[in-house]
Amino acid sequence: MKLSHLSFPELRLPTREAQHLRGYFGELFKEHSPLLHNHLESGEFRYGYPLVQYKIIEGVPVLLGLGEGAPLLVELFMKVKELNLHGINYPLQEKQVACREAGIGYLDHLQRYAFQTLWMPLNQANYANFQQLAESEQRPELERLLRGNILSMLKGLGIWLEPQQRVMCSIEHFSPRTVNFKNQPMLAFQARFAANVELPQWIGLGKAVSRGFGAVNSI
Repeated sequence: MKLSHLSFPELRLPTREAQHLRGYFGELFKEHSPLLHNHLESGEFRYGYPLVQYKIIEGVPVLLGLGEGAPLLVELFMKVKELNLHGINYPLQEKQVACREAGIGYLDHLQRYAFQTLWMPLNQANYANFQQLAESEQRPELERLLRGNILSMLKGLGIWLEPQQRVMCSIEHFSPRTVNFKNQPMLAFQARFAANVELPQWIGLGKAVSRGFGAVNSI
């Protein structure tokens, strides 16, 4: 699958600014492609796995493009001259773009990963159920949710597994964190895991991946 990264290495921003990156670029290029903001011309929300994702990785703003979104970021590379967040203007003297074919899909062995940004697997419905679980039951539940996140991501990218190819996940470590998401407290996690799936660098799993949550990296 085609994958591109557009990054601004001279900048350092807090992780929470990822959602504002999405808003800035989505508005700046709103006539260019609905993939940049996940809204169709009719104004309706574009349902489906986001093909352009906005992240803050170790302080650096990064845009990730997948499939159709990959050449889109390369095309926008020369057009991005500055970044404006909360009325503060950041001239961009240095930009980096890379586009490549990335492997993604089933593996016949386990690969270890770590979430570079907080993973948010819970929604309002399963949050209450999770809170009631005994500590010994939380890891298996998170592994079930992670497997679902991976399968949903693959399906959203048009990648289908053979019937005999069963996705397996093992969470090695997890640590809960409370985050403010859309003015609501939500439970998210720092985590490391192993799975028999090849995942490209910084691809998002779980909820709100277009806003920077759930970015993974192999370890």
